[in-house]
Amino acid sequence: MRKISALQIVAFEALLVFCVALTWGLQRVLVASWVDALGEYRPIANVIACLLLFFLVAIAVHRAFLAMWPLHSGEVAAGSGQEFVYHVYILFYLLVFYPVLRSGIPPAPLMRLIYQALGAKLGSNTYSQGLIHDPIFVRIGSNSTVGQSALIIPHQIEGARLAHLPIEIGDNVTIGANSVVLPGVRIGNHAIVATGAVVPKGTVIGDHEVWGGVPAKKIRGPE
Repeated sequence: MRKISALQIVAFEALLVFCVALTWGLQRVLVASWVDALGEYRPIANVIACLLLFFLVAIAVHRAFLAMWPLHSGEVAAGSGQEFVYHVYILFYLLVFYPVLRSGIPPAPLMRLIYQALGAKLGSNTYSQGLIHDPIFVRIGSNSTVGQSALIIPHQIEGARLAHLPIEIGDNVTIGANSVVLPGVRIGNHAIVATGAVVPKGTVIGDHEVWGGVPAKKIRGPE
């Protein structure tokens, strides 16, 4: 795992301070007037409103950062501009978004909206109760489900090696609870990944196939 430099930490902190300042300004304009009308409930309402507003602002700033300095799929060379962007990005993701996503508090429909806001491409009627890392590198078709505590992980960290290998999942796919889908995996339509399975990096699962086990292997499906 590569060390995050002081300059990268400062860049993240600058973005974080900007988010806080923007949240404070928007709170004064959009929230203060109606919160004042709540009387004794004003402090609680104000805290809740500010937290929600900060989260929305952070998503917007995070996406704007990636729009200006996008992360690309493939290898991330040591000392490169992509490494700088990645480390700022991962600090943002782990310190701001990960605690909320990992908590399990947001219901599935809200998790869908959050993942889409963070860049995941999700088809209609597709929901995740698991954890999608690096949403910008994940595409899932329509009518698919990612089960409770499943992990979708497009990044590959092996010692000093770092890469992003996109994950593509088709339509009408079920990813079982507590399963793990690793970088570069392709899953076809109507496929099933069994509960607790670990799908190795680069695996291709065909249409209508069922995979399970550690590491996952085809259990049944078209030859």
